Amino acid sequence: MDSRTAAHVLAQIAAYLELRGENRFKTGAYEKAARAVQRLAADDLRPLLRSGALAATPGVGPATLGVITDLIETGESSYLERMRAELPEGLLELARIPGLGIPRIQKIHEALGISTVAELEAAALDGRIAALPRFSAKTAASILAAVGKSRASGDRRRIAEALVEAEGHLELVRAHPDVVEATVAGSVRRHLEVVSDVDIVATCREGTDPANVARGFTEGAGIREAHGVGTPSVHLTFVDGTPLHVHCCAAPSCAVATWRATGPDAHVSAVAERLATSGLFVSGDEVHDAGGHAVAVRDEPALYRLARMAYIAPELRDDPDALEIAEGDALPVLLTASDIRGVLHCHTTYSDGRGTIREMAAAARARGWEYIGISDHSQAAFYAGGLTPDRVLEQHAEIDAVNAELAAPGFRVLKGIEADILADGRIDYSDDILAGFDYVIGSVHSRFKMNEREMTDRVLAALDSPWLTILGHPTGRLLLSRDPYAIDVEAVLDRAAARGVAVEINADPHRLDLDWRYVRGALTRGITIEIGPDAHSERGLDHLRFGVGMARKGWCTAADVLNARGADAVLQFARGRR
Repeated sequence: MDSRTAAHVLAQIAAYLELRGENRFKTGAYEKAARAVQRLAADDLRPLLRSGALAATPGVGPATLGVITDLIETGESSYLERMRAELPEGLLELARIPGLGIPRIQKIHEALGISTVAELEAAALDGRIAALPRFSAKTAASILAAVGKSRASGDRRRIAEALVEAEGHLELVRAHPDVVEATVAGSVRRHLEVVSDVDIVATCREGTDPANVARGFTEGAGIREAHGVGTPSVHLTFVDGTPLHVHCCAAPSCAVATWRATGPDAHVSAVAERLATSGLFVSGDEVHDAGGHAVAVRDEPALYRLARMAYIAPELRDDPDALEIAEGDALPVLLTASDIRGVLHCHTTYSDGRGTIREMAAAARARGWEYIGISDHSQAAFYAGGLTPDRVLEQHAEIDAVNAELAAPGFRVLKGIEADILADGRIDYSDDILAGFDYVIGSVHSRFKMNEREMTDRVLAALDSPWLTILGHPTGRLLLSRDPYAIDVEAVLDRAAARGVAVEINADPHRLDLDWRYVRGALTRGITIEIGPDAHSERGLDHLRFGVGMARKGWCTAADVLNARGADAVLQFARGRR
């Protein structure tokens, strides 16, 4: 029994427990165990069971260990089979529809016997759902919209999840005895915010057949389907539905293979056309001259030089403008994670965070940053423990104490706030309270259903406030679950530029907002970008990497990013608006 299959079974049990209305602690125990077992990345769990290592794995308790033992010894889980007998398996598919919710699924199933997406859609269309007690035509319409969104998203996943999968797959591919190196390609390498699958290019040991090496990956544990067997490129689907494409190549072909697998197709075709003007032609994983002879391509920059272009970073390859600019050798030096000097969007236990000020500061220092800005929720966000004026003063006193402790190491904690942009565009708190903050992030957290004119006017009014330093998560989207609210983004960017307000790329992988497609336009307006991890824990600080990826896709350099500057420069930027 392999880790992936066992984790999939544990996750299914957790979903069934939630459908049965079991308490959250029990459900959470199975979810936690699923993640723990997945991280073990073992093709065979039996040795870990025998040695006691499985029982000692954090997150695996007596009940979940019993399920795993059952799987190892019999190949199936009697506990899962009992639950499948009680509840139709189709309900798990319903549970994956964003916004539907377990209580609503339970009511619909009990009242109408619905257990599949097709049955749900039919009942929403024919009026049966609207006729249920405490349901309405509006409820039915929202269910139809959720079903449509679920179909549109298909098997797509957020970049954070895909990167975790990709890193696990890399270990698997690199462990093959005939693979000398492997790299992530495709949309994950291009750092798209939502991706469909993971692509890996494997460089094979000299003298081996790439097709035979690829075949070996189709015979691994936990694989449900394999396509392309007998070719150098195989597409695998694991038992949990995760897709993986592995392309195997000889070492001399690695650069071209990686470039092609990174894509997108339009970019590859455009570069191939430019190669053709020089009498060079892409053929599979090789570049040939007019005589059909293979041309040596050491790495991707060498390939672009053959096309008479500057090297185009993977993050820019979705933007067709990069091609022409690369021909003029005028591409910018993109931001890197090492350029970041501090973070400004962080929450603590004062509101809805899980780390104290000291813990968050220590975690930021451990990551090599020079400062951290604490920006807990404001009083209007009462549901998130928003700070009353008295709590603001209490927090500022604690920050002063922490700064006194950290002065010698040269680290600083800044006094920020994520203040709600109220319905009329005012920034939460009175002027005398706002004056006490080093900087203010303004965000919309309510009234998402406003029409475009109302929402745009609301945000424009906030941008006019002299207290606002940064506009937080500007469109309010939640990837794969909530569309952006109706807002004229171009008008917002125009006003932000006019008022000198920075605009956030919120690096929470569920948000990644501002969308990278708007970032370049923000830069051309002269807007400063802030990359905020929106961290609610020490671990949440690591969200920053996703924001850096989005900033790179939006053509950001270090000079464009507020928190690539030192703390004094950040404070000067904030004071410049007051």
